[in-house]
Amino acid sequence: MQIDLQTLWYLTVGTLLVSASLLLWERQAHPVRARVLGVLAAALFLFILGCMLAMNRSHFPVALGMAAINILMMSGYLLVLNAVAGLDGRQYVRSSVATLSCLITVWAIAGTHFPVVFWNHVSSVPIALTCGLTAWILLRSGTVQQLRSRPIAVSISAFHAAFYFGRAFIAPVLIERYGQEIVSIVAEVTMYEAVLYSVAMPMSFLMIIREEEKLNLLRMSQTDQLTGLANRHAFFEQAARMLRERCGGPVSLLAFDLDHFKAINDRHGHPTGDKVLQLFADAAREEAGPGALLVRLGGEEFAALLPQCDHSQAFNRGSAIASRFAEATAQAEGLKTRATVSIGLAAPDCHDLSGMLASADSALYRAKALGRNRVETASPNQLLLHSLADPLRDQLRAI
Repeated sequence: MQIDLQTLWYLTVGTLLVSASLLLWERQAHPVRARVLGVLAAALFLFILGCMLAMNRSHFPVALGMAAINILMMSGYLLVLNAVAGLDGRQYVRSSVATLSCLITVWAIAGTHFPVVFWNHVSSVPIALTCGLTAWILLRSGTVQQLRSRPIAVSISAFHAAFYFGRAFIAPVLIERYGQEIVSIVAEVTMYEAVLYSVAMPMSFLMIIREEEKLNLLRMSQTDQLTGLANRHAFFEQAARMLRERCGGPVSLLAFDLDHFKAINDRHGHPTGDKVLQLFADAAREEAGPGALLVRLGGEEFAALLPQCDHSQAFNRGSAIASRFAEATAQAEGLKTRATVSIGLAAPDCHDLSGMLASADSALYRAKALGRNRVETASPNQLLLHSLADPLRDQLRAI
């Protein structure tokens, strides 16, 4: 059973209406992306207007009807491009208006003289270029770079661009060789492809939005809300992966414990204590180096896993963190106290996570015992210190 073109137009309009309605419904569930979803829904409504005008173009002058349809469709594709760019907080309003102005001018100058050629071939070029640019923006997007659904969305826009390039440059060759009957075949194939695009493009966009939100929720569950550092759960998950993927390179571990933190909280209140914790997190970010995994283990205890960082480099980074933190608390406006940090560096022969944590903890205990506000390195035999009674060690670290 063969479907006529009019039925395909109705099918395209129906799928576009369903997709646009779904996008508007999803705006309620994704308030952060409500704007880009709204822009994409507006694009689909422009496609619907273009399709409805195409279904009734016999009621208009040939050139005027074809030009209006092409401009409506291009407006929709430009809104799709702006919706995709909106994922990274960008927009191309001026360039989109300029593109439409150029298209209107071209139709007014040349399209009125060759309306059929423009409709069948030339009008496909700006659509192909816009869809190609949409695929490129998605491919280069930093926001959706890690999403599994990104390649699907890129492929859909890239295929749509390739199809319209084919209409512009390959279809004329086929018509020249096989005759005008190719025109009706191209028109029918275009409608089938339009139905697929009207479903696949918005669905791929929704996949991106939903996956992005899922990753954001996961990230929030693995982030300490006060300092913005990774939390304990994220540390053990990410640190184990970093150790597996180190490819033989050095990895060092620093353990931190803020000195006299309980006394700071008791004397100056929890807001001051929170400010001290935030100042330490900022100092650690600035001095830990690229690729460092920084974590708040709990309370005033922190850790840093440093990939591609040997023992000497880790010691220097720990010292830099301690110096910057002490300087930051001394200069912080409105802070009523100063604070320092004791740091333990895991022994260089430790390679598994549990051994590194135990080694760094032993060195941290030694830093506390030797006067605090210092970096101490563990050696293999210092792991014996870790067998000291827990109450004694915890008491010493708490004061």
